[in-house]
Amino acid sequence: MSEPSVLAALVAGLRGGSIEVVDLTSPLSSSTPVLQLPPEFGQTQVFTLEEISRYDERGPAWYWNNFRTGEHTGTHFDAPNHWVTGKDLADVASVPAGRLVAPAAVLDFTAEAAKDPDFLVEVEHLRAWEAGHGPLPDGGWLLLRTGWDARSHAQEAFLNADENGPHTPGLSPECARWVAEESPVIGLGVETVGTDAGRGHAFDPAFPCHSYLMGSDKYGLTQLRNLAALPPTGAVVVAGPLPIVSGSGSPARVLALVERS
Repeated sequence: MSEPSVLAALVAGLRGGSIEVVDLTSPLSSSTPVLQLPPEFGQTQVFTLEEISRYDERGPAWYWNNFRTGEHTGTHFDAPNHWVTGKDLADVASVPAGRLVAPAAVLDFTAEAAKDPDFLVEVEHLRAWEAGHGPLPDGGWLLLRTGWDARSHAQEAFLNADENGPHTPGLSPECARWVAEESPVIGLGVETVGTDAGRGHAFDPAFPCHSYLMGSDKYGLTQLRNLAALPPTGAVVVAGPLPIVSGSGSPARVLALVERS
């Protein structure tokens, strides 16, 4: 008898429970936290539904809605053209489909972020992780676990802002540059509202994760949840943004495949 194909083995694992599908996506609703910029800048729309019909005179047998929101609302995918450094690179519809399925490294800084909401990951942290787990995955995702998904129920707690601006964890400018220009990963995934730390507006360059990653033709995933259910290595991420032509990003359903013993 021939060996089962890789895809047949995958289906068998999914059906039998040896491969778990973990949903990394935050629910999308009018209460989903959204980024707030200074008032002189344009603002993203909160998610809203507009009912078209619901088994009534507008459509007796069907229910459906229009929806309105920004491309960068909730769990979403950042394409290179989202930032000025990547303005001549790919829009979200041009991201190769093969890059939407990729391995992941999950780095846990929950304890550090609990002590200091402005905690910054440095290159030395990544090097220390590699010493224990092996190199970051070539063509994969760097996922930053900080416990911030526990705050996603409320806008104020999630943004954690005061008169000096937001206070959320992220990468230092040098670490962002290293991930973008020297590491083998295709992108960065975070639990916070954006890929940059809350203080990123004051860094040099401003918003370094956006500046370096987008300029290096890499991607971002934001407002992830359930990263605690993933192992440090071995998970495979499936990211599904809408292929919006000329779009800078899209809300996305993000899943992880995890092998269980």
